Amino acid sequence: MNPIKTIAIGLLSGLCGSALFAVFEPQPTSQSPQPASLPLMSVSNVHQTANKQSEIRAEFVQNSFEYAAGNSIDAVVHVRTSTQSRQALNPWHELLGYPTRSPILEASGSGVIIDPSGFIVTNHHVIEGADKIEVSLNNNRTYEAQVIGADPSTDIAVLQIFPGTALPCIEFGSSDDVNIGEWVLAVGNPFDLTSTVTAGIVSAKARNINLLRARPERGVFPIESFIQTDAAVNPGNSGGALVNTKGELIGINTAIASRTGSYAGYAFAVPSTIVRKVSQDLMLYGEVQRAYLGIQIEPVNQQLAKELALDEVAGCSITAIVPGSGAADSEVQVGDIVLAIDGIEISDFPELQECMSRYRPGETVVVRIWRELSAFNLTIQLKDRNGQIAEKLEPTLPQTHHLTPS
Repeated sequence: MNPIKTIAIGLLSGLCGSALFAVFEPQPTSQSPQPASLPLMSVSNVHQTANKQSEIRAEFVQNSFEYAAGNSIDAVVHVRTSTQSRQALNPWHELLGYPTRSPILEASGSGVIIDPSGFIVTNHHVIEGADKIEVSLNNNRTYEAQVIGADPSTDIAVLQIFPGTALPCIEFGSSDDVNIGEWVLAVGNPFDLTSTVTAGIVSAKARNINLLRARPERGVFPIESFIQTDAAVNPGNSGGALVNTKGELIGINTAIASRTGSYAGYAFAVPSTIVRKVSQDLMLYGEVQRAYLGIQIEPVNQQLAKELALDEVAGCSITAIVPGSGAADSEVQVGDIVLAIDGIEISDFPELQECMSRYRPGETVVVRIWRELSAFNLTIQLKDRNGQIAEKLEPTLPQTHHLTPS
């Protein structure tokens, strides 16, 4: 056989064999990615989840800004004051035929209706020295107001109007329960604009900013334990409401910290624990019945806590006891650590002032004391600044409103 033919036949046979092998050889099967299986939920679980979501949604609506604003805006009023200027007149004006009448100074602020019969709480500095006070409600009705009483020590005053019908009012909330970081609303009349609502959070509590001036000759001894917020508060907001997300009154907006006179991120409100007690006293008695424990304190620091074997750096050390006070009549000693009063923890002087502001002379408190490696309770009867256990005064207003002595 021709060698060339032999080689050609061999090559052709090899090619045919390779083709047949490729055709009949089993090919590997490709595995496509399988989707992850979803967790199964029974129908009952679906309904439970839906109900839970409905509850969460209802709670959100209850605690939303819209609810709080709607629950409070009609109870916040616009307060306008007018005062005859006391400045001395220029005698040359009269000789030259110019008018000699003193100008009338006008100002405005806010107030909060706390009783449906027409009692309104505001700041003392809003109405101080005013000859005439007008109150405008959110329904545009205006009434002339009279001053029931004022307390410069806390910058709180109470007005009364006579609308003839029940008014919307704000329920008091507890400023003791307010937490730092909690959402709040400021409701008032900044820059003479009515019914304005702003939102912010509680930045701090028990702030003493040395705002109020002491006047010992008039018996004015400042009590400052402000709630600090970053809600926008401007001139005209003074006397307005600070409310929580439930629409409850937790403070009266009083001051701002600013270099320009307008909002700069720091606003301060008198806490409702003080507002409620002061306003009740002014409404019922025309004056504030203020109780004192009779101690001077300073906060416990880390070194003192270590020396006294305190579990925490908390409480206040008693540095002095006022003679004739309730503390002087008790077993309290200088050097004792005050941990709490009636269950309210005390860590500095503003907190002590805020706590004492809710009591009247003659009432008793339970003071939690740390001494000689142990804690115990002492009951102390409170007195007034003069060391007297004053009797409760008779109400000066007829009992037509809802607040009663507490």
